[in-house]
Amino acid sequence: MKTILKITNSILAKTFLIAILFMGATLAQAQTSTQKTIEVSSSLGTLKQINAGLLNVGYTEAGPANGTPVILLHGWPYDIHSYNEVVPILVAKGYHVFTPYLRGFGTTTFLSKETFRNGQQAALASDIIAFMDALKIDKAVIGGFDWGARTAVVVSALWPERVKGLVSVSGYLVVNLEANLKPLPPTAELGWWYQYYFATERGKQGYTQNTYDFNKLIWKIASPLWNFDKATYDQTAQSFDNPDHVAIVIHNYRWRQSLEVGESKYDALEKRLSAKPEIKVPTITIGSDFDGAFADGKAYANKFTGKYEHRILKGIGHNVPQEDPKVFAQAIIDVTQLR
Repeated sequence: MKTILKITNSILAKTFLIAILFMGATLAQAQTSTQKTIEVSSSLGTLKQINAGLLNVGYTEAGPANGTPVILLHGWPYDIHSYNEVVPILVAKGYHVFTPYLRGFGTTTFLSKETFRNGQQAALASDIIAFMDALKIDKAVIGGFDWGARTAVVVSALWPERVKGLVSVSGYLVVNLEANLKPLPPTAELGWWYQYYFATERGKQGYTQNTYDFNKLIWKIASPLWNFDKATYDQTAQSFDNPDHVAIVIHNYRWRQSLEVGESKYDALEKRLSAKPEIKVPTITIGSDFDGAFADGKAYANKFTGKYEHRILKGIGHNVPQEDPKVFAQAIIDVTQLR
């Protein structure tokens, strides 16, 4: 009888072990099958991941390790591929170039599911400081457009000791919540239609269901003379298939309208930004057709009190680094040589 029990227990134990192993293998297979593969242009360098602050940041790296660090920041609804042609130019000049996906884009993900999906400006800027710390980058040239320009300007305002030079498309983009409460002329309000759409639950659902087509429309509106093809858009559109993309985008625009709050841990930083701080690091700003009457840069020139230049592009829309990569790359090269 004891022998039979031993055999039975042995069989049950083996069966249980096999079941556990099978379940583990099935789970691993399921997880692998749900993971999205993002194809990154080889011109950007090697795609890597690093834990930095609240995030596991996806980024590309290219150029000599002893070169001057350059961090290029994309906007919405764009991604790191806006710099496909910029990076090779900089690498050829000896720069060490890093191009991170912002939170909510590409392969950048949150380390904890409990972290609030926050799109406010101080949060994104803090991400870049954490990214620099993780990579042990003491000081870098930082350039960007749209959200990327805002983030670069905020980093320059709050942590100027970390910035060797700044290149900002559309200039001084620091959000002032109080100023944003004031209405604009009708034609200006029309330009921000999507922000008001995002303020509604209908807008959130619409963006969730139609992200691909919605963002393609924004590309066309923001750069009406840029004849991009489907392959170019699709290369970037894969970055929107991020589990936190919609949450970050919706919070970003609702926060700007004071319809949603940020996090208290950023209050001190936002208070400093509300004072409209001057930018003292060497800076080149770029105006394009997207900026309309503000393309000449006069409206914000006095906010840059260090070495400063402004450049104007004709026939170019919002995505300056992808529409005119040579000009953008040259601005990165020139900004540290300003006199």
